[in-house]
Amino acid sequence: MKICSRKLLGILLLCVSGTSFGQLPPVFIKDGISGRSTALTRTFLNPTRVISVYDNHSGKQVLNAENILKPGIGQADLNQGIYLTLISDKDSKPGIILDFGREIQGGIELVTTISNNNPAAKVRIRLGESVSETLSDISKDGATNDHAMRDFIVELPWLGRLEIGNSGFRFANIQLVDPNTKLELKEVNAIFTYRDIPYLGSFSCNDERLNKIWMTGAYTVHLNMQDYLWDGIKRDRLVWIGDMHTEVMTINSVFGNIGVVPKSLDLVRNITPLPNWMNGISSYSMWWILIHRDWYYYQGNLDYLKQQKVYLGALLRQLSTKIDPDGKEILDGTRFLDWPSSENILAIHAGLQSLMVMTFQAGVELCTILGDVETVKICSLSLTKLKKHTPEMSGSKQAAALLALAEIVSPEKTNSEILARDSVHKMSTYYGYYMLLARAKAGDFQGAIDNIRQYWGGMLDLGATTFWEDFDIDWMKNGARIDELVPEGKTDVHLTYGGYCYKSLRHSLCHGWASGPTSWLTQYVLGVKVIKPGCKVIKIEPHLGDLQWVKGTFPTPYGVVKIEHRKMPNGKVNTTFMAPKEVNILTD
Repeated sequence: MKICSRKLLGILLLCVSGTSFGQLPPVFIKDGISGRSTALTRTFLNPTRVISVYDNHSGKQVLNAENILKPGIGQADLNQGIYLTLISDKDSKPGIILDFGREIQGGIELVTTISNNNPAAKVRIRLGESVSETLSDISKDGATNDHAMRDFIVELPWLGRLEIGNSGFRFANIQLVDPNTKLELKEVNAIFTYRDIPYLGSFSCNDERLNKIWMTGAYTVHLNMQDYLWDGIKRDRLVWIGDMHTEVMTINSVFGNIGVVPKSLDLVRNITPLPNWMNGISSYSMWWILIHRDWYYYQGNLDYLKQQKVYLGALLRQLSTKIDPDGKEILDGTRFLDWPSSENILAIHAGLQSLMVMTFQAGVELCTILGDVETVKICSLSLTKLKKHTPEMSGSKQAAALLALAEIVSPEKTNSEILARDSVHKMSTYYGYYMLLARAKAGDFQGAIDNIRQYWGGMLDLGATTFWEDFDIDWMKNGARIDELVPEGKTDVHLTYGGYCYKSLRHSLCHGWASGPTSWLTQYVLGVKVIKPGCKVIKIEPHLGDLQWVKGTFPTPYGVVKIEHRKMPNGKVNTTFMAPKEVNILTD
């Protein structure tokens, strides 16, 4: 298998020539034993720099540290050479912190030399999404092994190789455990586990900050496309169906038809018999319907949609019973939009009311396509009931965004009174996508572009190579970068901030729900609007704002559409494009 690499906007993305994993991995049965396969590929990355060594004896406990940066082959040999050496005494245990250059999903490989004892030594390995996290202790400051082991002790073989770990990380802290021990390491490599798929979609413009944001969102979701579509690669390695909507929209814009999406949608459906709500959250069952609507429009797989008919109809009928005589939603289960809005009861009601409207609108579309006349009637009647009630925005950007998208409140009103105020304060990484969509619906494209630059760009300014579970713009004040030891007088962002279930170091720094700008920039700046299922009709309608040019590609089931826009001296935009013959392109 031929491996190639390319560097795009500072993010190394690996791909395999001519390989596609668009179908579900096969399940095989042999000799009466059931097994499963994986669509994942592994490659090995050598560290890019030594962040720090801890040596209490002025260079006598950590020797030849820079040698560990040399490219390795993963093979022990009989040679005696100059290798990284750690030497402990009765009082101190030396170690080294390595940087692998960017966040990855996977583990770590250690190769020992002939000069070691047998066994070589015990080491403590602490993987971290930040340098700070590699210095943590479990159960302190939020540090955790939840969902993935990232802090553990292992014994290394003499003259051998050990692979260990399965987590999301960029940095690794390797420290001797026992006193009076000497360990020689030939190699320390990261094991990068990923889906070997091409980036069919692309985006570039005259603003490199936006380019990097688009790619970082794409890469964040790429890492979370493991055997299932996860929300996070360190923590939240689960299929959270509501969180998946932003991820699926990113996949539609970048990767196209990837089997991990239907596989994950079906998993949640199969483990959630009605009347249960998916993930125990009523809004998440609604997001399942909205994802199916968007997936069908982008990918056009009618056979797959037909497989959802029975469950879809039953779920819509169940939702129709959750409306009171005044048209208010009365959903049970966990009532949730996102964590930052979770204490605002009025905002949650406004959001759920909006999602009910959006869901029944999607239900009318999907059930019409499926020929389910009775459920179409139920959806239409439910919409009539729901539109009798108009909730308050209650000062919430989450509520305002959904009210605008459901057209319960005019997008112009939600934008002027809520969304355009306070700059990027009160935004969230998850619902930030819907805030951007609502601002676009109000025609405030420049305001949304500015939000993307400041809010998602703020994470990049702090050293992020993937987007985070949560972020507040105030964290920028005196905040230290996550890819350095925290300087005296600066604030440790990872250690200090975070709330709810992601306090301090438990906070995930790679969360797929934060990828919204990638899809948004493709939809509204590159200007790709899918009009008919399967991308058979696409309208190209760019909104460049203060940009001078933008170009990119967009994946369809029939091939890639190439698009370029350039702003002319008179302010008008000149558009050129190339599309597969099966795709009808509309322009103004």
